[in-house]
Amino acid sequence: MPIKVLIVDDSALVRQVLSELIGADPAFEVVGTAADPFVARDKIKQLKPDVLTLDVEMPRMDGLTFLENLMRLHPLPVLMVSSLTERGAEVTLQALELGAVDFVTKPKLDVKAGLTAYADELCSKLRMAARARVVSRGNLNSGAARVKPPARPHKLYGTTEKIIAIGSSTGGTEAVKDVIRMMPADAPAIVVTQHIPAAFSGPFAQRLNTVGAMRACEAHDGQQIVPGHVYVAPGGLHLRVVRSGARYMCQLTDAAPECFQRPAVDVLFRSVAEHVGQNAVGAVLTGMGEDGARGLLAMRQAGAHTLIQDEASSVVWGMPGAAYKLGAAELVLPLHRIAEQLLKFAAGTGAAKAA
Repeated sequence: MPIKVLIVDDSALVRQVLSELIGADPAFEVVGTAADPFVARDKIKQLKPDVLTLDVEMPRMDGLTFLENLMRLHPLPVLMVSSLTERGAEVTLQALELGAVDFVTKPKLDVKAGLTAYADELCSKLRMAARARVVSRGNLNSGAARVKPPARPHKLYGTTEKIIAIGSSTGGTEAVKDVIRMMPADAPAIVVTQHIPAAFSGPFAQRLNTVGAMRACEAHDGQQIVPGHVYVAPGGLHLRVVRSGARYMCQLTDAAPECFQRPAVDVLFRSVAEHVGQNAVGAVLTGMGEDGARGLLAMRQAGAHTLIQDEASSVVWGMPGAAYKLGAAELVLPLHRIAEQLLKFAAGTGAAKAA
């Protein structure tokens, strides 16, 4: 059975182009289009689509309001179609927070040519979205809220010797945020590679900076890595951790993509394995593909503690599942338990059983 897709966009041109691109793939059937959320609401009831594409800025009701209502009343996998602008990035991150599975970006100029170039990515993400777990943010957050942040062992965390490395992709903007929210202000430094476009990584880091006690920023080349801070790989650049004397530093590089990604989690994790070794802790969270699996294995082989997010709490269990198959993880945990375990590993009190 083909995957039934409903396209929701106020632009007739975008609706036409998306219909042609998606309809050309035999895996899909475009069952309808809608120019605004009110039409979309009626067509969802009538056509029962498996997945929606949704524009952010819509007439009569904005995309975020529609998405919030949809996730509350009739949860469906939603793929956002966003613009590569600062405003588009901020709204898209809000959409992911409300429960959208993922997003694709549309160009500001020559929409038809630009969207055609994105056909492979669009269809790949639609296939993934149709299989993804539609996450109720309220349920996840309530689960996390029941776990109190651990006490702050200043003596253990007051050093640059411990580094936590996190990799994620689809669903990861919210998963990473849930982990950071649970961290104390004096937690070990955290380095994050999230698959994200260049226009989105800065706003993503800014959002992380508002959710908890740690300070978060987009990483800069040559920036010192210190406790209590979160460093996010910029979109379009790999983030590596290198050592300079007794200090750890961020190193950015535009080397070739790995696993079709730049930034790539494997690049970050290999650098952590090489330069931090047994003083590191690694985690692979929700995401599509296999990026991070081999890097996490390298970290474990270098003596680092490692864990992955479990399938039940992941939007997509591609990256964590690949790491599990390689034997790269010591523990498999639900999202709301990961922050506590990362801190236990970093403090040397979290002896793990084999996953």
